[in-house]
Formats: sequence, structure tokens, C-alpha cells
Amino acid sequence: MSVDAGNLHGDGDILLLSCYELGHVPAGITWPTAFLRRAGFAPKAIDLAICELDEVAVRAAKLVAISVPMHTALRLGVPVAQRIRSLNAAAHICFHGLYAQLNREWLLGNLADSCLGGESEQALVALAQALARGEAPAAVAAPLLARQDYPIPDASGLTGNYAELLNNGHSAPAGFAEATRGCKYTCRHCPVTPVYNGRFFAVPVENVLQQVRTQVASGAQHITFGDPDFLNGPRHALRVVKALHAEFPLLTFDITAKVEHLVNHADLLPQLAECGCLFIVTAVESLSNHVLEILDKGHTRADVEQALAVTRAAGITLRPSLVAFTPWTTLDDYLELFEFAAANALVGAIEPVQFTIRLLLPPKSALLEHPQMVPHLRELRAGDFGYRWEHPDSRLDALHREAVAVAEQGGDDAAVFHALWSLARSTAGQAPPLPVGATPGPRLSESWYCCAEPSLELLQGRGTDSLIARQPNPSQDV
Repeated sequence: MSVDAGNLHGDGDILLLSCYELGHVPAGITWPTAFLRRAGFAPKAIDLAICELDEVAVRAAKLVAISVPMHTALRLGVPVAQRIRSLNAAAHICFHGLYAQLNREWLLGNLADSCLGGESEQALVALAQALARGEAPAAVAAPLLARQDYPIPDASGLTGNYAELLNNGHSAPAGFAEATRGCKYTCRHCPVTPVYNGRFFAVPVENVLQQVRTQVASGAQHITFGDPDFLNGPRHALRVVKALHAEFPLLTFDITAKVEHLVNHADLLPQLAECGCLFIVTAVESLSNHVLEILDKGHTRADVEQALAVTRAAGITLRPSLVAFTPWTTLDDYLELFEFAAANALVGAIEPVQFTIRLLLPPKSALLEHPQMVPHLRELRAGDFGYRWEHPDSRLDALHREAVAVAEQGGDDAAVFHALWSLARSTAGQAPPLPVGATPGPRLSESWYCCAEPSLELLQGRGTDSLIARQPNPSQDV
């Protein structure tokens, strides 16, 4: 779509939209805002997780860029784009982020004028510059896989109820920062893998500090590092947290790291704790070594036990995430997740919704051609942006649907855990388990998900209610 030359530098000519980023200030629009402003543009940014779509801004925009770093964000973003098209047929609509790259064929054929992936901010600047010159840019470019000259993310104008730290009955405002981008690992089920293909890029330490300074000045007392894996570069990670602690000795933080890293870099964990690390999210995914091998996770069940031991020894809470339902998960495997959580005081630390997560297979997933996947693979559900798969044991597919229904009813962690465990044991012909108390420890008010995501219904009450309510019959198979 062509835009008249020189007409893209006015206030609001570029509209940046985020639909969902796990309750934190959306990096999917704060980074692009900074890149575009440095290039002389004046974008308007709106986080649709906390406010309504501004139709006046939509009608005024010449370029609308929708951030889709997650599957949920894409599913929420599509009807938003349809609304934009009805309000402003002349606008150039660009989707950018991981799921724009994975789903570019459908998006370009149905809604989008362009799709950008990888380190896409500079590509978005180039798109804006081309449109401002009246040129027709390419609809899709190869993902940019090189470290960019990062400005400081710009969250000006974004205010609302973002995620908080919950700890010992108290809450505190939480901020968000990124110390690295991409990931050097290639887990087969991860959406980062087909886009970054094992590449990651360190954000300069001073940039990270400035990200944090801005948010501390606005009241943040805790920082979530949103890196796919904070320990991809362990020396860089230590430089970041030591500098952070020196400047803000009372500030706490959390990170995401592989089980493999927690085991191999156990000596770093006490230093992370001394610098303020309260908890670590780690993608356990499964306790089945067979499933873990297919996913190419790089760890075993024994490693999970060791990671739990070393983090606890360091005084850091471990918060595992799961992909509880895969084509290779047996009923015994599923039951073992509950038994492990109960035996290791992880009820609550593993949030109940994690026991409902089903493997997501987006287009271009590295799992699609795996010999262990092929027998179970069914059609691509274009509107849901994932391939359907069936379990060889029909009880597991039925159990997943029932587990989602239980989780949607809500309740405290211990009660939902017990209800889900009881459901699983009933499927196996076993009596209900004895109740187990929850020991959640420090957490964020918004759940974290790895390479699969919950149904949109499970996000109700998490700040996305108004947006989700407008979605037509969202699928529960994620």
C-alpha cells in the first residue's frame, strides 16, 4: 500500500498496537516506539490489554503496526486488524514479532500488507521510511538476525494496571526489561527456534540499566527479565545483575532460564540470589525423558530434580512451566506431574493452569517433520494459527478438554490443583488424592507461559477481558 511522500512524520501517522504481553509493559511497542522516534517519526502507541482501540487514532494512521510476539497476541490481533481495515481501508497494516513471521502466509493473504520478524525494529523503521517516500515496500523480509543499535525502550504514554510482584501477602509494582534477545538453543517446540535459529544478542549493560532506571523512577520495586533465557550469556547476565544491585540494592528481580543452565551454572545461583533474584521460571515441560528427548530440551527428569535442589540451596524459588499434553504423554506421565508437585512442595509454584497446557504447533515449527510427530499430525487450522494433532489414547484428548473446563472455574491454587489431580486419577480409575496445601512463594500477578498458551477464556480477569470478550468462539486447543 502506498502512502503519500512526506506524510508519515506527523503525530500519530504511525500507530503501534500491542494486544497482549503477559501483563507487563509491552516490549513489542516500547522498542519500536524508541527506534521510530530516533528516526524522526512520531508514533502513537496503544496497549489494547489495558485500554480500548482508539478509532480516531486508527482513522488518522497511515501505518498501523501490530505486535504479535505470542500466539495469544496474534489471535487477539486478527480481529483488531479486521476492525482497522473497516475503519481505515487505506492504512498499511504490518504485523511484527515471532508469530508474524511464523504465520506470514495467512496474514499476507488475508489481512496484512507486510510481516516482519526477528530483530524487526529497524526493519519497521525501514518500512516507515519507504512508505514516507511513497514507495511500495516488500511485503515480507527475511528475519533480521543481527544485533541492532538499541535505543532505550520508550513507554511514555503507556499507563495502566500492569503485573505486580506478589510475595508474602504483599504486592509491589513490577517492571520489565530485556538483557538479551533471541536464544542460542533450538528446542523443537519453541517458536523462537524457526525465527532465530540458535542466535541471540546481548543488549548493552548500560542500556539495560537505563531500562530499569526509568521504571524504578516510576515506582517499580521488582523487575522481570523477559529474555527467552537470561543465562544464554552467563557472564553478561552477572554483569547486568551486579550493576543493577550496586545501583538499586533493594530492587528484586526474576528471570527465565533452562533447566540445563541451572544445573550447569549452579555456582552462579548464590550470586543471583545475593543480587536480588527471588524466583526463576524454567521450562520443565515434562518429566518423561521420552517426551523431553523429542522436544530436544537438553535435560532429563534427574536434571529437574537437581535444578530444584540447587535453586532452593541458593534461596531462590523455582517456578516450573509445563507442556502437560503432548502426543507422547501417557496417562501415567500426566499423573506423575501431580505426584511430583505434591511430593516436592511445588503446589502453587507450578500454577494450576500449567497442568492444562497443550502442545502448540504453529506453522514452521521444528516439530512438524519430526518422525515422532507425523503420525499424530492433522490439518493446519488457519484461523487458530496452529496444526491440530490427536493423541493415540483418546482419553488424553478428552482429559485435556475436561482439565481446561476445571481450570476455567477458578479458585485458589490448592483447590484447583486438587480438582485437576482428582480428574486425572478418575480417568485412570483411581480414587481422589488427599488434599495438598499450596506453597506458592514469590510470583507475578500474571502467569508465564512458554511454548504453548492457555485458552483465551483462561485469561479472563487478567486485564484482557474487554478484548477477549470480542473474540468469536476461541479454541481451547493451544
